[in-house]
Amino acid sequence: TDDWREIVNKKLHFPPELILAIQEGNAAWVDGLLSLGDGIIRQLDESEDRLWREALNLSIRLGREDIMSSLLLGVKFDFRQIHEALLVAVDTNQPLVVKQLLDRLDQEKGNKMDVRSFSMAIFDHSIDDSQFAPGVTPLTLACQKDLYEIVMMLTQRGHDIPLPHAISCTCLECRNARQYDLLKFSLSRINTYRGIASRAYLSITSEDAMLSAFHLSRELRKLSNKEPEFKPQYLALEQLCQEFAVELLGMCRNQSEVSTILNSAEEDSEDELDEQTFEEGIPNLARLRLAVNYNQKQFVTHPICQQVLSSIWCGNLSGWRGSRTTWKLLVSLGIFITMPVLCLVYWIAPKSKLGKMLKIPVIKFLLHSASYMWFLITLLSESIFMEIYRTDFASRKQNLLHNSLHMIWVVGFFWFECKEVWIEGLKSYFLDLWNIVDMMVLSMYLASFTLRVLIMLRGLFLCEDPSTPELCDYFTNSIRENWKQEDPQLIAEILFAVTSLLSFTRLAYILPAHESLGTLQISMGRMIDDMMRFMFILMIIGTAFLCGINNIYVPYVVSPHLGRLNETFNFLFWTMFGMANQEYVDMPDFILAEFVGRIFYGIFTLLIVIVLLNMLIAMISNSFQRIEDDADVEWKFARSKLYLSYFREGLTMPVPFNIIPTPKAMFYALRSIFQKICCCCNKKGPEYPPITSVSGNMLNGGKGQGEGRASYRLQVTNALVHRYIEAARREFEESKRKDVGNRITELNKAVGRVHAEMQDFHQKLQWQHKSEPDQANILGKYILGAKNNFRDFNKNEPVKCENTGLQISMQPKEEDLEKEADIQAGGDVSEEREEEPGFESPTETLPEEEMTFETVSTCDESETNSTDYRVTA
Repeated sequence: TDDWREIVNKKLHFPPELILAIQEGNAAWVDGLLSLGDGIIRQLDESEDRLWREALNLSIRLGREDIMSSLLLGVKFDFRQIHEALLVAVDTNQPLVVKQLLDRLDQEKGNKMDVRSFSMAIFDHSIDDSQFAPGVTPLTLACQKDLYEIVMMLTQRGHDIPLPHAISCTCLECRNARQYDLLKFSLSRINTYRGIASRAYLSITSEDAMLSAFHLSRELRKLSNKEPEFKPQYLALEQLCQEFAVELLGMCRNQSEVSTILNSAEEDSEDELDEQTFEEGIPNLARLRLAVNYNQKQFVTHPICQQVLSSIWCGNLSGWRGSRTTWKLLVSLGIFITMPVLCLVYWIAPKSKLGKMLKIPVIKFLLHSASYMWFLITLLSESIFMEIYRTDFASRKQNLLHNSLHMIWVVGFFWFECKEVWIEGLKSYFLDLWNIVDMMVLSMYLASFTLRVLIMLRGLFLCEDPSTPELCDYFTNSIRENWKQEDPQLIAEILFAVTSLLSFTRLAYILPAHESLGTLQISMGRMIDDMMRFMFILMIIGTAFLCGINNIYVPYVVSPHLGRLNETFNFLFWTMFGMANQEYVDMPDFILAEFVGRIFYGIFTLLIVIVLLNMLIAMISNSFQRIEDDADVEWKFARSKLYLSYFREGLTMPVPFNIIPTPKAMFYALRSIFQKICCCCNKKGPEYPPITSVSGNMLNGGKGQGEGRASYRLQVTNALVHRYIEAARREFEESKRKDVGNRITELNKAVGRVHAEMQDFHQKLQWQHKSEPDQANILGKYILGAKNNFRDFNKNEPVKCENTGLQISMQPKEEDLEKEADIQAGGDVSEEREEEPGFESPTETLPEEEMTFETVSTCDESETNSTDYRVTA
């Protein structure tokens, strides 16, 4: 008993010959070194932990499953060592080995295996010498390599990739990880996101892989700004998610699947844009609008999405897309001229043929554009009237009718924006920057008109009161020179000027409808963004020199242009454009102050004129070039946003005709009230045909056709994922078959098999008796067997390149062919062999045969590299 305890408790030391035995693939030698005969599983010495790990990992990398089984059978490996072995098995893509190691873990831990321990491996010092990065688990590694079979196996065993905590998380786990090793913690976080953002993980673990890719892409973009140290890594993963969603969309095979993916007809959908209603016959395109809000440019600009948008945009006007630009301009001009008549027809008969045509998005766009052009013409007319009646507008006697006609459009625009907020929702409304600009412009229009009305009412009421004759005279008869700086009429005129400017600028909203104009509009927007950032730097430098130069000239009253803050600012501002007088800095009576002032002014000129302005030009050029390099994507994305804004239900009547209540609006209001009272507004979802491209068990999760049947959208999503996985597997096999390293490995294995067969044959020859007839018969049988084995490798029927990448052909000599024929005929060739030159005895040499091994890099015979091996036993 004591001896038995001593054997069990004794630590097994690492045998130095074990690595050599594993490299040679000698399983018997390995069993002898491990002493597997007694059936005892021995503990390991912790000081030799790395050696045992390398031995186990080497057996896995060499594909010696028998040796790996021997190591697992005779040595007790702990969780950490099995974890690293799993990583090696996943890295070398060996599903059978992964399954065997997982079974070993199940035996040790039982059915309740703590798979979360894989992610806590960063606290283990023993992984510092490992080739794998901290935080890499078998599942994350398999996901990064897109090994779908292994990912499926691990997820079925309960493995999961927990979503990392927020960057600012202060929980106990995050605090301990940061204090233990901050670098390991950050690398573990990055590697975790690499696994989550992989195509394999999104395809297998997500119920809606496309929606998960959208959300993850948005989250990674936010993380790139919150953690700028790893911004390139996060942006690369974000790009990977976008590409996955695009590839998944490309798996669609018919229009029904495309419509199901881009629309969300589920009542319990989580998409926040599903509640928006579109025109009759136009789908809501909730998934597409979500992609626009998440800035998924590659998805939105995909040909499938663009085809759907273009077909909806043109409606039943099939000839619009292929028509000439001249014809489109003539149609636009006709709509511009006849806009009041068209609006009257729609107001009277919205269900007529002409009324339905006006609801087509492209016609609605032209109708609203024509209305806005009339609004701009009205502004120009008012400016001309202000110039004609300049004396009246310069005094208190101006007439509101001369410059208030535009307020009819302003009221229409205000009602239009209110309806848009009601339809889209407040959050979705403010996501578009153009809507914010519209609200600002309308607010200033209303403020300007209100101030002018206030002046008229103030003068009217004050003149009725005899106790305020001065105020009555100020608001009715005073000239402009006597007005106060905060006079309401001055503020109203300034606001009107600003709004007129912004109103003409707002015309850029419709430019993305044309490719060339849309690209220029996007480039100009990016340039303005660069200018805003540049202005911040310019403000810092300008303020610094403004204070410095002004403080030099403040004590001196000699210079009339410097020494006051506003004068100094004007001087420095116009210096940037070369329009300032350089003599302003001269003070001949004060040499020291003049010298310092000239130095400051010279440095300011160098920084502003030479450095900053050239930097601004370079920034603008860079932005323009970036847009031009990706002009197609940028323009299509901007055009898609414009198209979607005209797909909504309602808003057909242009401004200012929309402020007139229509009979249709009254009917819809009464119908909605009646439906709410009677509760008869239940809508049935559309019936879709079943998906036949994927088995029903996969789509329905193994459930019946009743309530457990998956929704049609989930069926389509599962079908797309299934097709994508199959395509990825085929692509992986193709790349593996073309890989030079794999072909060389196959060649080495083939050469090794031939070498082993020759050694075995040599041993058999030594064990046989010395009788020549028997030797001749044995030799003849071996030659016949060898030729039969290589019969498939004849030069007329080469081995296909996609199987092993190895082509073997036999080129025997003519005399060997004759001898083979004699052997097959049953003749005795021993005497003839003795007479051949160079043949001394049957056990010494064999007839030479030329065996040619050709490593084929491609299936083209012109690109083969051949190596001749002459094998002699």
